[in-house]
Amino acid sequence: MNRLRNRLIVVFLAATLLPLGLTLRTTVALLQHSLDLAPMAQLDETSKSLEQVGRTLYKEVGDSLKRDASEGRIEPQHLKPSEAQSFWDSDQPNQLELAGDGGSRLDYYVRSGNEVLVYSRPMGVRMQDLLAQYRAARAPFEIAASHDLRRGFSRTLLLVSALFWVAALGAMIFLAARISSPVQKLTQGLGRVAAGDLAARVEGGGSDEIGAAVEAFNRMAHQLQQARERLIHVTRLASWQALARKMAHEVKNSLTPIRLTMEEIASRRGETDRAFLETASQIVIDEVQTLERRVRAFSEFAAEPPVMPSEVDVNALIEERIAFLKSSHPEVIYNLRLAPDNPLAVADPDLLKGVLTNLLENAAEAARPGGRVLAATAVDGPNLSIEVHDSGPGLSLQARSSLFEPTISFKKGGMGLGLSIAQRSVVLCGGDIQTADGELGGAAFRVILGRAAANGNS
Repeated sequence: MNRLRNRLIVVFLAATLLPLGLTLRTTVALLQHSLDLAPMAQLDETSKSLEQVGRTLYKEVGDSLKRDASEGRIEPQHLKPSEAQSFWDSDQPNQLELAGDGGSRLDYYVRSGNEVLVYSRPMGVRMQDLLAQYRAARAPFEIAASHDLRRGFSRTLLLVSALFWVAALGAMIFLAARISSPVQKLTQGLGRVAAGDLAARVEGGGSDEIGAAVEAFNRMAHQLQQARERLIHVTRLASWQALARKMAHEVKNSLTPIRLTMEEIASRRGETDRAFLETASQIVIDEVQTLERRVRAFSEFAAEPPVMPSEVDVNALIEERIAFLKSSHPEVIYNLRLAPDNPLAVADPDLLKGVLTNLLENAAEAARPGGRVLAATAVDGPNLSIEVHDSGPGLSLQARSSLFEPTISFKKGGMGLGLSIAQRSVVLCGGDIQTADGELGGAAFRVILGRAAANGNS
């Protein structure tokens, strides 16, 4: 049940029903009052007087015309029967008829032998206009006699008002659903995040305040998810660091007497079986060196050097690392694709050097003689990315899933700590490291760092 939508509808009902009822009541009352104030009685009296005047005028002019015609005071017009066909066919001895423009003249037709005498006199008014005015004055009374105007007006007003209100209610329900839907989705997303599902996201809610809230929620969930992943990684690193410290302590306790003893045996080559002593001492020394390498790797992994971030010219640092490594891998081809304007990143220079050295060294070993290594930098808003690609065999799905785990190595002679140390260094710099799609057919890594403030707005 969408409570917000229902509340909006209830607010609409409460805000419109009372004002609508009062408005309709006032309008109906004013309509009734206006009908009461209409001068219907005066109009009725005027229309009857107008009818009486017309009849009286017609009678007086007709009587006067007949009298003057019979006494010979008016000269008639002689017409043939064909010129007054309608009167001649009526078989009446005489007849009065309105004629002229709009009934402005009265003609008096009289039979006289085989002809028709016509006596005429002006009416002084247009009788047809007088008749039209009379009919117009009587029209409201005819309508009132056949319809109840008060009831008709009231019903029409109520019907139109109800139709508009229902249309407004429908529009309100539609808008309430549009407004409440993203809020409901946002509430569900918050519930999922509260339940531990940090991958929960809400679809965009537009460009208004609700859309801004949805965008802020998605950004918050993304940041929480990243923070949890980093926390898991840091916790896992802490466990491995404790193990590394313990192993380093135990191995170091054994290395010192072994080395001293073997060096003593080697120094007495002439006193006993010289070949045997040389062979034995060499084997022991090799093993000691192997143990020392392991100790150094675990010690480096367990160390917590202070992080000192500063602005680093990433392009220059990559060129420096490649120039340093070319002597170790002269058969590998290095390509550069660097971002213009030498963008600056915020990171610890020493930690970043170690990360780049590890990635470029791994890429060169994977590419093998005749292979290629690509180093690229790019700017993406407030971030700066560094990518290292190689033309080696690439990484399997299994390798990708545990690539940054300590003591997991996928190359011969590897300790499995290089990428873990690189990841820790990047995290300490406030960035992230991840695998990418290789452009040269092999493996690829992407380091994401924050840009320096001076370049953040460029």
